[in-house]
Amino acid sequence: MPRVFVQGRPVDSYPRPAPEAGRGNVRRVTEVGEEVLHRPSRDVTEFGPDLAALIDDMFLTMYVADGAGLAANQVGVDLRLFVYDCPNDDGVRHVGHIVNPVLDPLDPAGRRLLDEGEGCLSVPGAVMDVPRPDRAVVRGLDKDGTALVIEGTGYFARCLAHETDHVNGQVYLDRLSKRDRKEALRQVADRRDEVFARRAARTAALNS
Repeated sequence: MPRVFVQGRPVDSYPRPAPEAGRGNVRRVTEVGEEVLHRPSRDVTEFGPDLAALIDDMFLTMYVADGAGLAANQVGVDLRLFVYDCPNDDGVRHVGHIVNPVLDPLDPAGRRLLDEGEGCLSVPGAVMDVPRPDRAVVRGLDKDGTALVIEGTGYFARCLAHETDHVNGQVYLDRLSKRDRKEALRQVADRRDEVFARRAARTAALNS
């Protein structure tokens, strides 16, 4: 089994961090409560250097924030797009981006829900159990407008579903009970400053 897939295709190796990050600039990560996170994002209709530059910025921002995925509205951009660098449960690394993603519906009879811990860069410091299917298939385009199909299992399936939720205007808190949502926000209140201090330190290290 290949150990790395880039844009859904197996490769022998791929740098870590991904080369896109070397061309990018760090952007501010939006936080839960900001309007851009809570409405469906617009379809991408223009493909070109501006989109490629946004993807580069998103990769670098994701790494600085120590994330496995990042949607465009998490850097304040109202577009259907996300990037990822995420392992599955077998340790296989998946790296790429997807434009205008749509999550395939799964047959309830053939899916298995995993109730496992999930965090979000826009909900800094909180981790809560969220039930997600153990498999995900996302269809969309790459930055050049070429059709893509990305499949994931385990933790990578969770990442694909989580990021597709983002472009649809949902954060994972929306999938929690009122009680669990309150607990997640309590965790944010306790840990937010620590999370932002780590991000600031990584950003400073990049610029030194």
